[in-house]
Amino acid sequence: MAKICALRIIQWRYMPHFLLIFVQTTFSFLYFITEAAFNHGLNPHVYVTYRYILGGLLILPFAYFLESRKVRPKMTFILFLELFVLSLLGASLTLNMYFASLKYTSPTFITSMTNAIPCMTFLFAIILRLEVVDVKNPRGVAKILGTLLSLAGALILTFYKGSKVPSLHGAPFHIKTNPVQKKWVEGSFLLAASCVTWSLWFIMQVYTLKRYPAQLSLTAWINFLGAAQSAVFTLFLQLKPEAWAIKFDIKLICIVYAGVVICAITVFVQLWCTKKKGPVFVTMFGPLSTILVAILAYFLFGEELRIGSMLGGAIAIVGLYLLLLGKEGDRDQVNSQENSFPTYEEEKVPQMQMDTSAGREAGLKDLEK
Repeated sequence: MAKICALRIIQWRYMPHFLLIFVQTTFSFLYFITEAAFNHGLNPHVYVTYRYILGGLLILPFAYFLESRKVRPKMTFILFLELFVLSLLGASLTLNMYFASLKYTSPTFITSMTNAIPCMTFLFAIILRLEVVDVKNPRGVAKILGTLLSLAGALILTFYKGSKVPSLHGAPFHIKTNPVQKKWVEGSFLLAASCVTWSLWFIMQVYTLKRYPAQLSLTAWINFLGAAQSAVFTLFLQLKPEAWAIKFDIKLICIVYAGVVICAITVFVQLWCTKKKGPVFVTMFGPLSTILVAILAYFLFGEELRIGSMLGGAIAIVGLYLLLLGKEGDRDQVNSQENSFPTYEEEKVPQMQMDTSAGREAGLKDLEK
């Protein structure tokens, strides 16, 4: 029995780790499915709009029936404005720039550049005092070294190509390269801007979750507001009506996968992990997606690898574990401090016990009389 309880405690303690590994795995498959859909004519802005509509419709029943009105705070104009900005940063604006850059570049380049998100989030967290760095403490040194190594890995992945590793001719799948992927400058600019807004989104989650703790309802709001914002942006571009037509092909599969797995399940998981562990912890699992994409690109899709990609990915992963080590030490310190101080209920227990024992003694004296 004790072993079962200990196992459950360990599983619960490392549940955010397991969930974020699952998130990065789903993202890795998303890049290749999305690239294939874009090559078959799917418009990135239409894609973002449809995926958030589907994600919102999927999560809405769970939010309505599983979360009571006591959990969902009363909607005010200020709160709605905050949710609107949160959806803009984490859904419509960020994703439209992000997937437009994928159309101009490649999945490997995308995942390489997004390794800068943890560094940006960490810097924003320090500025807003969500993170404390003590250079005299080993945990603080681990945070700084982990951030620098992650940034160094991202820079190596981006600017150092190195020699080619021949692709596997017997790979089961091959994705045809789109000619517009030669626009690396435009794609890099859009991707850098999306990384900044994405980092701000993780930071803003911390404040929004305090005022709106209903995570399922918040996920539904992000999906529906993001879909509405993306739809307005897409209509502003004056696309042809044919761009909205989706047939039963890779485009539909891509939209369904993104709406169900990414917009509904993944967004809720990230919100839960942000509330439990903080925004920096969530973003530091990004380098795992880089490694997974490189492996899938080589063994499944027959793409060429570069020495720079493997070297940069390895350095980024080392930085990941260093920062996680520093974050884990922070959590242990916080838990020890919380356990050293009794709660309000615990402070009342001795007094209640004294009152009860005093009452029993008074009752015995009355019986003796």
